[in-house]
Amino acid sequence: MLSKRRPAAIIAATGLATLVLFLVRPSVAYAAGVEEETAFVFNTFSFLIWGALVMWMCAGFTMLESGSVRTKNASMICLKNIGLYSIAGLAYFFIGYNLMYGDIIGGFIGTPGFMYLPSAAEVALLDAGDAEAAAAAKLVLEEGSYSVMSDWFFQMVFVATAASIVSGALAERVKMWSFFLFTLVLTGVIYPVVGAWTWGGGWLAEMGFVDFAGSTIVHSTGGWAALAGMIVVGPRLGKFRKDGSVRATPPSNILVVTLGVFILWFGWFGFNGGSQLALGSAADAVSMSIVLVNTNLAAAAGVITALAVSRPILGRTDLFAGLNGAIAGLVSITAAPDFTDHYWAVIIGAVGAVICTAGLKLLERVKLDDVVGAVPAHLFAGVWGTLAASIGVAGGAQFHVQLIGILAIGVFVFAVSFVLWKLIDMTISARVTHQVERLGQDAGELGMESYPEFVLMPDLDEEEE
Repeated sequence: MLSKRRPAAIIAATGLATLVLFLVRPSVAYAAGVEEETAFVFNTFSFLIWGALVMWMCAGFTMLESGSVRTKNASMICLKNIGLYSIAGLAYFFIGYNLMYGDIIGGFIGTPGFMYLPSAAEVALLDAGDAEAAAAAKLVLEEGSYSVMSDWFFQMVFVATAASIVSGALAERVKMWSFFLFTLVLTGVIYPVVGAWTWGGGWLAEMGFVDFAGSTIVHSTGGWAALAGMIVVGPRLGKFRKDGSVRATPPSNILVVTLGVFILWFGWFGFNGGSQLALGSAADAVSMSIVLVNTNLAAAAGVITALAVSRPILGRTDLFAGLNGAIAGLVSITAAPDFTDHYWAVIIGAVGAVICTAGLKLLERVKLDDVVGAVPAHLFAGVWGTLAASIGVAGGAQFHVQLIGILAIGVFVFAVSFVLWKLIDMTISARVTHQVERLGQDAGELGMESYPEFVLMPDLDEEEE
C-alpha cells in the first residue's frame, strides 16, 4: 500500500513546494514583468478567442430571428444569417478593413483598395529560419502589440453583427438577394466609413468621441440601416388593420428566441471583453474583468426592468420584452463598460430596457413593422448608451462630442441606406411578391419547409378587417 501511494505523495509534495516558493518569492514571477513578445502572444490569442466567441453571436441572432417569425419563414432566416456572415467576411477582407484602418484621408475614409494580409513582417517571421527568427520577430513587434491578422478577424465579426440587426427587422418580406446586395455595401463600405471616423482615428476620434465596443458604431449603425429598410420595404401584409389597429404577431417558438438571447448574452462577453484590445499585463486583465462584470450587470438589470415596465407599457408581463430588455441592456453598456462603475452599469442597463420597451410601442404607433424589435434594442438603446458614457464618466462634459458623433453617424448611415434600399427596390425589388409572402419565403423562394410535419400558423392577412 505504501508503494502505491508514493507517486501521489511525491506529486503532492512537489506541487506544495512550488506553491510555497511562488508565495514566498513573488519577485521570481513578477520582477521581470511581461516581455514584449509574451504580451504580443497574449494579445493576439485574446483577439482570436474573443473573436470566435463573438462569431457565435451569429447563431444567437439566427435563433432569435427564426423563433420570432412564423414557421413558414424560419429556413429563410437561417439562410440569410449564414449568408450575411459569409458576405461580411469577404467584403470586409477585400475592401472594408482597408477603408476603416488604412491611411485615413482627411479624417473621413481609409485608403481604397484591396487588403493584403498578413503583413510583410509577419510573412517574413513565418519564413525565417532559426538564425533569423529573432530579427523577424522584432520587426513584427515594431508593427504593433498584436497580429494584424487577429485584428482583422476580431473586427470582421463585429461587421457581421451590424448586418444581423438589419436581417431581423426586415424578416418575412425582404427578398433574399436584395438583402444580400444591401449587406455587401453595408459591410464593405458603410460600416467601414463609420469605423474610419472613430476607431480608425478619423475626425470623430480626434474630437474625443467615446464608444468602447460599439453602441453607436456597431449597433446604432445596424439600427439606422434597418430603420431605412423598414420605411422602404414597408410592413408585413396584415400587420396593421385598415382601422389602424395592430394585429399581434407572437413568436412562433419562444423557446428558440430565449436560447438565442442566451447565446447573444454569452457572446457579448467576447464582444465587450475583447474590445479591451490587450491582455498582456495585470492592468489589462483587471480592466477586462471589470468589463465583463459590468456587461453582465447591465443585461440582468435590463431583463428585470423590462419585465417590470412591460405591464404598464404593453398591458402584460411580456417575456419577449424581457428578452429584448437583456439585449437593450447589453447594447447600452457597450459604449463604456471599461470605466463605468458597477452601480452606474445597472442604471444604464435598466434605462436602456425602458427605452427599448417604450420603443416597441412607439414603432407600432407610427406603423413601422420591426419583427424582432431590433430598432428599439439596438438603435434607441445604442444612442442612450453612447450618451450615458459621457454623463456617468465625465459629468456630462463630453456630452456634446457624443451627441455630434451620434448625429453624424445617424445621418450618414440612414441617408446612404435609404438611397441604397430605394435603388434596390426600383431595380430588382426589395420586397417579395404578395403571393410569396402569403405562402412563406421557405416554400416561395427556397422550395422547402422548416417544419413539414406541423400545420403552419395563420397568415396575418387571413382575416383582414
